[in-house]
Amino acid sequence: DDMHSFREFHKRILEEVFIELEQTEYIIHTADYARDGLNKIYEHSKEPYDTIIMDLQMEDDFSPQYAGEWLVEQIKKMPSYYKTRIIIVSGTYNIKQIAENLNVEYVPKRIACTDINTYKEFLIGRKRA
Repeated sequence: DDMHSFREFHKRILEEVFIELEQTEYIIHTADYARDGLNKIYEHSKEPYDTIIMDLQMEDDFSPQYAGEWLVEQIKKMPSYYKTRIIIVSGTYNIKQIAENLNVEYVPKRIACTDINTYKEFLIGRKRA
């Protein structure tokens, strides 16, 4: 997410969920922008992330796409990330259609910001949006 407050919010919620689920082995990395996120993904290509949760609407360098769309496309080109779950969290009105087009999961930001159970469901693998 390009907004520091949302990155910190999501990180804090994820940490709370991991503690509640008694999962002690986890690492959460954050990125400010799509290119920063892609660099971290490249850095971890030998041990790919299990799940990537990202904003859809970030910096404007990728018009007419959202930066998150661009990032998903880049991730999907990497064989080591073939099994990685990608979840976009966004306030954009057409998030469902974009997620379906990209073949990824999604959560409207208004739900992600108000219902911690959304994260629990994703992390324990029950929810598939």
